[in-house]
Amino acid sequence: MTVIAVANQKGGVGKTTTAINLGTALAATGIRVLIVDLDPQGNASTGLGIHRAARAVSSYEVLIGNASINDAAMPTQVPKLDIVPATVDLSGAEIELVEYEERTHRLDRALESSSDRWDVVLIDCPPSLGLLTINAMVASDSLLVPLQCEFFALEGLSQLLTTVERIRSRFNPGLAIIGVALTMYDRRNRLTEQVSSDVRAVLGKVVFDTVIPRNVRLSEAPSHGVPALIYDHRCSGSEAYMALASELIGRLKPKSALAA
Repeated sequence: MTVIAVANQKGGVGKTTTAINLGTALAATGIRVLIVDLDPQGNASTGLGIHRAARAVSSYEVLIGNASINDAAMPTQVPKLDIVPATVDLSGAEIELVEYEERTHRLDRALESSSDRWDVVLIDCPPSLGLLTINAMVASDSLLVPLQCEFFALEGLSQLLTTVERIRSRFNPGLAIIGVALTMYDRRNRLTEQVSSDVRAVLGKVVFDTVIPRNVRLSEAPSHGVPALIYDHRCSGSEAYMALASELIGRLKPKSALAA
């Protein structure tokens, strides 16, 4: 099982949209996918049509040890795509976890018990670098960073990379950045092109070739409780996420059984 944290401490960069649609695209190829919603806002759960009343067991219960990943995982409308939903209870987890032993490894321990049920786990992280995101990074083999094409993108990325180095040195030496995905890309905007060039100049091949465009259908899909790939599989956003999934599989193949 390959575990990937979808993380960026900045909000509004497309983390949840990326987790949902990338998970859907991977599942469409036959890969068994689990999304762990680790954001108290629960947007990934809502975007996959999981009503709040149906979230009896959530990622909060998993973190505090009251439920296993298997107990919390729910099927979605997408074949081979499951989700561990989030509730608002998760907002208090950062404070509660301080009192627990191995508080940075709670999610890692929980995922270890389900290592044969899914091929890929995508963790949708909150827009912060607190204990929830640290749990995700400790549990993960790699990090996928959605990066909005805006002025402060590189500044935020620098802070994230510093955190990754700390996680490597203290908890998870094997953590690697599998890729940076440029999101909200607008070719008509000169700043977008400049940010893209700057990011590629700094990070090189770590940046995915595929860029995720600004797309109305991507924004509309969550209100219908379905991924954009189901809402409109022909829109430019859906096509981009399918291409991104193909790139991601190519990067995973040397490291996992996905090549089988």
